[in-house]
Amino acid sequence: MALSPDPYLHATAARMLPLAVLAVSVAAVTGHAGLPTLGQVAPYAAGAYTTARLALAGSDLALLHLLAAAGAGALAAAVIGAVLVRYRATVFLMLSLAATELTAITAAQWRTVSGGTDGLAGIPAPRLLPGLPPLLADRTVLLYAAVVAIAATAAAIALLGGDRRTLLAAVRGNEARATASGHRVTTYLWAAHAGAGAVAGIGGALLIHTHRWITPADVGFTTAALALLAVVIGGATSLPGAATGAIAVLTVRDVVAAPLPGHAPLLLGALFVTAVYLLPGGLTALPNRLSLRLHPRSAHGTGHPAPADEAGRSTVRSTL
Repeated sequence: MALSPDPYLHATAARMLPLAVLAVSVAAVTGHAGLPTLGQVAPYAAGAYTTARLALAGSDLALLHLLAAAGAGALAAAVIGAVLVRYRATVFLMLSLAATELTAITAAQWRTVSGGTDGLAGIPAPRLLPGLPPLLADRTVLLYAAVVAIAATAAAIALLGGDRRTLLAAVRGNEARATASGHRVTTYLWAAHAGAGAVAGIGGALLIHTHRWITPADVGFTTAALALLAVVIGGATSLPGAATGAIAVLTVRDVVAAPLPGHAPLLLGALFVTAVYLLPGGLTALPNRLSLRLHPRSAHGTGHPAPADEAGRSTVRSTL
């Protein structure tokens, strides 16, 4: 895509990547920790406004923005998670929705930080290193955003690997048994929520770097719903799948629906229904399902998606 000579295509693709990073954060909480959430927009907003304020104050180093945004996102998620992780399933989902609504209201009313409903505009472009030119060209911004999105996803995969993945799977599969075995379930879930908040904060920084403006609408319910929809489509326990799902969702909304003004919600609804009924396990399970259909005799499984992925997906389905 970066090889294309079309600057509009570069800009459109770059602006999809912040939601992709946010979807990775949502997948970590929903798919791995088993807590269906609409609340990752709160750390996303913390990272975005932290980055915007640093840039407007004259600090334009991209790495500093990303680190500060990750810290702000982790802190916001840690504070919110201290309350939320005590609950499960539908109650957790509704409380996370309340967190999202409070985030949008705070962004609209805290004018000294957020600019109120007018938002913040004219945010300077970041620089990779002092002395280098700012990231202004559409192709350069796309390449930068892609590197950040891939690095954030890889870091999240690494953090959720090994024993941590096993512990979260045990908590998600049978919390009572994990608790009886002496595991500090609430602490594990809180740590996962805070870590996912750092990823969401990086997504917020990327929002500022690719859009260079922000309004309360960017951190409201619509963004939260799109991220959760991306997780359903991409695969609940696959972080790259969630990022791919976010790109699919925005492609349908911004590209496919462009010739049909006002019909984007209808197309997104059709995409959701299609994904739920035709793609159990999400896009990431599709190659395996096709392989099983083409070579049924060589299959050792049952034709169903991996148990871990199906468990995470069921968490979403059972609460929506």
